Amino acid sequence: MKINASRLQSYFEAMSEIGKIGETGTCRPAHTQLEKQGFEIATSWMKDAGMSVRIDNFGNLIGRLEGKNPDLPVLMMGSHLDSQPYGGRFDGVAGVLCAIEVVRTLHENGVVPERSIEVISFADEEGWRFNKGLFGSRGILGKLEEGELQRKDQDGITREQALKDFGCDITKFKESEYKPGSIFCFLELHIEQGPVLDIAHKPIGVVSGISGPLWWTVKLKGMAGHAGSVPMPIRKDAMVGAAEIIIALNEIATQVPGNPTVGTVGTLNVFPASRNIIAEEVTMTVDLRDIDLDRRNRYEKQLRDKIEVITKKHSLTYSISEDTKSEPRYCADWIKEIIHGECEKLNLDAPELMSGPFHDALTLSYVCDYGMIFVRCKDGISHNPLEYSSYEDLALGANVLLGTVIEVLKK
Repeated sequence: MKINASRLQSYFEAMSEIGKIGETGTCRPAHTQLEKQGFEIATSWMKDAGMSVRIDNFGNLIGRLEGKNPDLPVLMMGSHLDSQPYGGRFDGVAGVLCAIEVVRTLHENGVVPERSIEVISFADEEGWRFNKGLFGSRGILGKLEEGELQRKDQDGITREQALKDFGCDITKFKESEYKPGSIFCFLELHIEQGPVLDIAHKPIGVVSGISGPLWWTVKLKGMAGHAGSVPMPIRKDAMVGAAEIIIALNEIATQVPGNPTVGTVGTLNVFPASRNIIAEEVTMTVDLRDIDLDRRNRYEKQLRDKIEVITKKHSLTYSISEDTKSEPRYCADWIKEIIHGECEKLNLDAPELMSGPFHDALTLSYVCDYGMIFVRCKDGISHNPLEYSSYEDLALGANVLLGTVIEVLKK
């Protein structure tokens, strides 16, 4: 039994037209009409695969292939259809479309599973619009945090308003939560978003686990003044403080050559943002990740200490708000063994590798066993319009996923 590679390619080509920027880019923000357009065509494909389809109150798109025993915990798989503001065609999309194709292949071959299968496009995995990711996967598990609905995007729209505009009923979140024990396991196919497979000339990888991300929002407050008249020694320049913190983060993350630690400042918002006014306030994001929790915790303390020293040096005040803090989570051995076995059947020598980026699987790992399949991406480029995985590699990944699902259904 094999997936239909040409049909899978047509899915990708159609989805890439929604929110298209330039020749190969994508901007499909969470909880927007662009994402809903993506849901609409994905819904049609889900129905062709024999699934019933719904959008829950968190904004998740869910297709369900009913099993012989619908009371059994569900086999869940998927990823997300929202994108970065300047993203590519495959991040997240690969996991949803390959899962749909797997279910359609089963359906066309008359397979009626004992347990039901659900394919989900989780809402706002990316987290850039409201500066807090994994919203839909955390939502179904009842893990939303206080104040999340009041988070605002760059246009001042709250998540609460965005959900209402999307057609969700925030008063019925409980109805969209999954009961404990109702998910048997979770499978996610994803492009690697890194260079390991490409360098090794391997189309498919088996994920061993996901690094733990630490996300902060740091606010620095100084004093505005005329850029031409305030002497340098007495300035309270928030921008200088921000610059030194960025350098400090980079030095901390690279202090041991070869370690997989990564640190990034991805956004800076400056007030009052005038070329001839000393910056009074800078708001910046910090992203620190590692597969070793103890090491990440040490580096976190080092960065906190550096921020304290830097802000005192420049007579600034500061605050740190913690947006995300997760420990590394490892894939289930029994699922990894199945994936390795399916790769061997296809004569694929698939290495094991950790995932630096987080995925919805990270959230699901707290309630069920999970496994992930990586597909090679050219030069390791992702979160960029140049992001590229070949349709041949994606078809291979989908066939590995198909075989994995068949074996998991026997459990």
